[in-house]
Amino acid sequence: MWSYFLEIRKLNALRGLAAIIVFITHFSDITNWLDGALGGGSGAYGVMLFFLLSGFLMSYLYLGQEFSKVNIKRYLLARTARVVPLYLIVVLSSYLLSIGDYNSLYNISNHNTLIGHLLFVYGESVLWSIPPEIQFYFIFIIFWSFAKSRIGYIYLAIIAVLIFLFFTNFPRVYGDLNGIPYNLFNTLRSLPYFFIGVIFGMHFNSLKVPKYLRKHWFILVLFLIPMMYPQITNITSDAKTRMWLSYEVLLVMSSVFFCIVFLVPNNNLLLANKLSDFIGKISYSLYLLHMPIITLVNQLNVSVKFKLLLSLALTISIAYISFRYFEKPVARLIRRAAPNKSNKPIRRDCEIAP
Repeated sequence: MWSYFLEIRKLNALRGLAAIIVFITHFSDITNWLDGALGGGSGAYGVMLFFLLSGFLMSYLYLGQEFSKVNIKRYLLARTARVVPLYLIVVLSSYLLSIGDYNSLYNISNHNTLIGHLLFVYGESVLWSIPPEIQFYFIFIIFWSFAKSRIGYIYLAIIAVLIFLFFTNFPRVYGDLNGIPYNLFNTLRSLPYFFIGVIFGMHFNSLKVPKYLRKHWFILVLFLIPMMYPQITNITSDAKTRMWLSYEVLLVMSSVFFCIVFLVPNNNLLLANKLSDFIGKISYSLYLLHMPIITLVNQLNVSVKFKLLLSLALTISIAYISFRYFEKPVARLIRRAAPNKSNKPIRRDCEIAP
């Protein structure tokens, strides 16, 4: 049980790292810190880690359970409890502030844009990543239905979708319907990361990694991420600007994820520690709330280094308050609606959804 917990701590550390990547990128963009070298859309790599983790955890936690109405209800309630409440609070608060000419959160200035957010088909700023996440939860149910007797269909479906997206150059499906904006392009470009995560999760227990390959130094693969930053990399292909549409980037990010999850020992001190646990737990609220805080702090007439420290301190503090006094109790309340009877209990200690 202890080694199992360490494995989950390692994933928690990745979640925290993903949130910090997004934070640093947006801070660099907003304040022009280091001449914007850490910005330029590089926060995408943090979101890619979130999506890989999501696919991995859904696969790891649920594909081994019976595909039944009871378990599906438990699954949907658990996913709703983890993601939706804070998202709704941020969206509704943004709308109320926007119509009052106080754009201190995100710009949701009319009811059509609000409806797009509430229907999970559109998202402003960092909110764009939540609709693909929610949509993937329903796609995953299809995979789950194949898991027991037709698991090969999961591989076939994933390969077919990846080939389709490649040959169609990721269809730009976005616009508005009766004034309500939608952007399914964000979902299409995100699917490869969810799917690779699903495949990794399917093989986490069955893949026997030789002991000689389980080395602490594999943590150095994390340096591959900043090496892809548009302002840093010496890559001359268009992969550095296409990012989400590049299978080269998908290969690198999948390799980083594989090495950390499968090859780095579970007791690695940089991944299994209290600080990583803490940042991982508050990573969702950190992700949703950091942008308004950075924007507000940037208005102060102080040095950029002080802005960085103040923005990080305020973001972590507010994220902790959100997690401790809102997200956690509300999630517990929602999960109580789940039926208790199940053929295979959900492992609560590894309930670390993105």
